[in-house]
Amino acid sequence: MALAIVHTAKFRADIGRGHRFPMEKYARVAEILVEDGIAGPGDFHVPGPAPGQWIALAHDRNYVDQVFNANVPASITRLIGFDVNESVAARARHASAGTILTARLALECRIACSTAGGSHHARRTHGAGFCVFNDVGVAASLLLAEGEINQAMVFDCDVHQGDGTAEIFASDPRVTTVSIHSQKNYPVRKEISDLDVGLADNTGDEAYLEALDETLARLSGFPQPDLVFYNAGVDPHVEDRLGRLALSDSGLTERDRRVIRHFLDKGVAVAGVLGGGYSSDIETVARRHTILHRVARDFAN
Repeated sequence: MALAIVHTAKFRADIGRGHRFPMEKYARVAEILVEDGIAGPGDFHVPGPAPGQWIALAHDRNYVDQVFNANVPASITRLIGFDVNESVAARARHASAGTILTARLALECRIACSTAGGSHHARRTHGAGFCVFNDVGVAASLLLAEGEINQAMVFDCDVHQGDGTAEIFASDPRVTTVSIHSQKNYPVRKEISDLDVGLADNTGDEAYLEALDETLARLSGFPQPDLVFYNAGVDPHVEDRLGRLALSDSGLTERDRRVIRHFLDKGVAVAGVLGGGYSSDIETVARRHTILHRVARDFAN
């Protein structure tokens, strides 16, 4: 069985040339997946835009309306890091719907991946850190509200703490939030996840994978989820411009393999999202993001 992959051209938005957020990577990820035979050109599952009532399950309705109308206050756009124009609003809606579709496909097929998602800094009342809507927060909230799942877990391996996700689900026992991140990196003020693992600067493959194994072992103390949202950010890479860890390509590959195997072996469906990855070299960072899809394909077959 081929890996179910979610993609749409709407995952790209216009934020202006030269911005340090590598928006062009999303289109290139999909192109590489086709070029390398991971997916056929007509194989992608294409999401539409998420309606406001879905997004309002995780975000304040006033903020949702501000984004939908491309009328977000300057104080919030400064936190986000770019203006919320119509294309950015459309991207946020499609990325949220994309993660919802990825989750539903994972429940059907055991594992599925998006070519976007993982906007984990967006909080209930505002966006932050290049994140407009918290797509995983929206997806988990919707699937729980509609009874498609009873328990979810967010396993976040982006180099930055999943502070927005932790805040959104702080009082919801149905969602367990886990974050393995660079302790001294953004955000300066961390939220409290159900399980936080802050790593020292320049942590390399061996030490990282040891910490990962220890974290996975600790999950037995939390409720067994029906579905895990896996944020496979590649910004822990040694060459990432915003990361402070030191993983290699092979380290990222082994990380993804261990995480996916752990959950699938326990009968937990896995929805993979991209998370962060920052470089002025779009080809390099896009290809690095496809590590997730290559590893996931091995488990889908």
